[in-house]
Amino acid sequence: MATKALIFDFDGTLADTEAAVLRSWQEMFTAHGVELPLDVWHTVIGTQNTATTMFALLAEHVENVDPAALRPAMRARVQELLVADGPREGVLSYLDEAAERGLALGVASSSSSTWVHAQLERLGLASRFASVETGDRHAAKPRPDTYLAALRALGVTAEEALAFEDSPHGVSAAKAAGIITVAVPNPITAALDFGKADLVLPSFAAKPLSALLAQFGS
Repeated sequence: MATKALIFDFDGTLADTEAAVLRSWQEMFTAHGVELPLDVWHTVIGTQNTATTMFALLAEHVENVDPAALRPAMRARVQELLVADGPREGVLSYLDEAAERGLALGVASSSSSTWVHAQLERLGLASRFASVETGDRHAAKPRPDTYLAALRALGVTAEEALAFEDSPHGVSAAKAAGIITVAVPNPITAALDFGKADLVLPSFAAKPLSALLAQFGS
């Protein structure tokens, strides 16, 4: 069946925001004399449990942790780290070719609507996407709800879409929605298990969208 829509995860997929978020958490842990284990970080990538898990972990080692007091500085640090960052390599070529082919574009993210829309605006990508489904409006990944909502909003079936993800949780969500899923890991997630993905690419630049569409029957 011909592909009519592309649905992208946001954090770590369209843009490598995860590196900035991870660094901000690492700096916070270091400031409290604690090391943040990457194996714990890997368990929350692609979900909506990051802050809860991180603050709980910090509280195991540090007394009187006050998340409300720490959040503003952490968020400000993330924004500072992201100022010069753009979309991941090859993303713009995919979006441009999708537009030329008349494919609908959507985002399915576990992050909040406020975060995702603000970052899409910062990157100059907001107008590209007809649907932006987020974890504060739907059950977060690995549940398929954000992808199912994107399919409904774009007016396509699962068989008419391709999904792009950077985390195993995200791949599980897209596959649970019945969508062919391409994993494009970033440096933080590259060592994780992407066995459920239909294809794994080292970057969007590694394979043009035309070849991908041909591979999956478009």
